[in-house]
Amino acid sequence: MRQAVLFDVDGTLIDSNYLHVGAWMRAFRQVGHPVDGAAIHRAIGMGSSQLLERLLGEELAAKVGEEVREAHTRLYRQDFPMLRPFAGAREVLFAVARRAQVVLATSASPQEVEALCAALDADDAIAAVTGGGDVEAAKPEPDLVASALERAGVGASQAIFVGDTVWDVEAASRAGVPCLTVLTGGIGAAELTAAGAAAVYDSVADLRDRLDEVLGG
Repeated sequence: MRQAVLFDVDGTLIDSNYLHVGAWMRAFRQVGHPVDGAAIHRAIGMGSSQLLERLLGEELAAKVGEEVREAHTRLYRQDFPMLRPFAGAREVLFAVARRAQVVLATSASPQEVEALCAALDADDAIAAVTGGGDVEAAKPEPDLVASALERAGVGASQAIFVGDTVWDVEAASRAGVPCLTVLTGGIGAAELTAAGAAAVYDSVADLRDRLDEVLGG
């Protein structure tokens, strides 16, 4: 039996990936360095520093990255009223909480974490939250997963991670935690499987309906 389930939030529990894509597109354009939406989408799930270096290159990211980050923060904040949980998101958290600890592990900033948790409205089911502000390096580095394990007080073999991107899979794998994935973030099943996902579900509602296999009993 798993003693903790670690959940990514953006694209997994909350329908926010494409809001991020739009905010980043506008932010890059504002500083005079437009980036294609498809490229941005494939970087969603990374910490902002990693995303900027991936999309701009190390030299340009060092030059304009902070300006882009501030613009994204401002623009994304305007979309907070559009944040909504996926169908079954709250239900899966409460269902898991009856059998194991629920820990949220997201690359989001503290302000974004607050907005995401407000949209989820499931505080009673959540044992702990760790975000990008709590670690030196966000996904795909394993720090967030390690922080979530520490907050749950469990070892890697006692937990499972649920995410929606290859960066979630990579971070969990590097922390020694199996990763289940959902398709709601817009990444295909074949790519998630190739990255090392232990299983792929259509959504967290699908995962909720198969909770026995998820928790191992």
